[in-house]
Amino acid sequence: MPSVDIKNLFLLDPGVVYLNHGSFGATPRPVFKVYQQWQQALERQPVHFFNAELMVELAKARQTLGTYLGAPAEDLACIPNATHAVNLVARSLDLKPGDEILSTNHEYGACNNVWEFICQKSGAHYIRQTVPLPITSPQEVLHELWQAVTPRTRIIFLSHIASSTAACFPVEAVCRRARQAGILTFIDGAHAPGQIPLDLVSIGADFYTGNCHKWMLAPKGSAFLYARQEVQSMLEPLVVSWGWGQDSPFDTGSRYLDNLQWSGTDDYSAYLSVPAAIRFQADHDWDHIRVECHQLLRQALERISGVTGIDPPYAQDEASYYQMAVAPLPPIAEPKRLKDRLYEEFHIEVPCTTWENHQSLRISVQGYNTQADIDTLLNALKTLLKEEKGPHLPRQSASI
Repeated sequence: MPSVDIKNLFLLDPGVVYLNHGSFGATPRPVFKVYQQWQQALERQPVHFFNAELMVELAKARQTLGTYLGAPAEDLACIPNATHAVNLVARSLDLKPGDEILSTNHEYGACNNVWEFICQKSGAHYIRQTVPLPITSPQEVLHELWQAVTPRTRIIFLSHIASSTAACFPVEAVCRRARQAGILTFIDGAHAPGQIPLDLVSIGADFYTGNCHKWMLAPKGSAFLYARQEVQSMLEPLVVSWGWGQDSPFDTGSRYLDNLQWSGTDDYSAYLSVPAAIRFQADHDWDHIRVECHQLLRQALERISGVTGIDPPYAQDEASYYQMAVAPLPPIAEPKRLKDRLYEEFHIEVPCTTWENHQSLRISVQGYNTQADIDTLLNALKTLLKEEKGPHLPRQSASI
């Protein structure tokens, strides 16, 4: 299990069992220190920092990030978060009435809102194809997804690791088939960087966005948009500023980067701290810690299943989920009340979610979590589920 010493490297309240890294990731102390150093560098001489230093330092950060992600640095634009990237791509597509965006029923609510908003303005249609759990093979996902592909499908939007179910999707296989069919692909990797190794070029998506401030451990407000060079000219900035136009003072040699990277005065310290987050992981053998986290999470799901009588909604192979998973719950009248009681009575921060009318706990296990954290959660559930759940239900299958 993860070392207790790791927990001391984070700023988290020691009185809280934090099992919700997936919502808002925590930043280690050494990385946060670098973040503050960048903020101080900006404040010492703001004009010189913005005019002479910022773009040079961002280029260095992108280079380190590109090596980490398996992508050319010039194809990575710094953005605040993955939802920002979805807005940017969606508004750039010039969708027409009748065009279709194909997605699944696993997508993040804010991203669903983006596509629905765009469809209301353009007359396009947002198709959310049902993909049942557990996912047993890439072929199964391709089969289910392609039932909804039509000649009007413009783009496939798909999570790499779904926020709602934590299921890992075979994005490389989807992108490869879509490319053969002449369909654009956009992968929402909000939860992927830092949970799983990535090679964005090999994945083959036209667009891929990910957060550095979740599982990569960087400060809040650091994310990226990857775009293949062949499609970069399609993208328009959400905010037109000094980066746009032929006389940009922030000339990087790339219209793609110039258009997207500078939107006005902002604090870019979170982006500049990404190399420190990558270095922190390397210094603390984070590949090994990720394996330990998965093992602890797997044990937690098995133990919760023993309490609820409901099997986890994942296939048995190790690639079904990683450091985040949902543990199905029996019917509960008020899921929010269960979440509130877990926090107020047991000091456990964990979301109680509803997906396709099924209620679950979404548990995140990061390097600072311990066996004691899981024990606390199990003891709390044994107490609260007796009071919150309805009549006894027979053991349910893993399918959702």
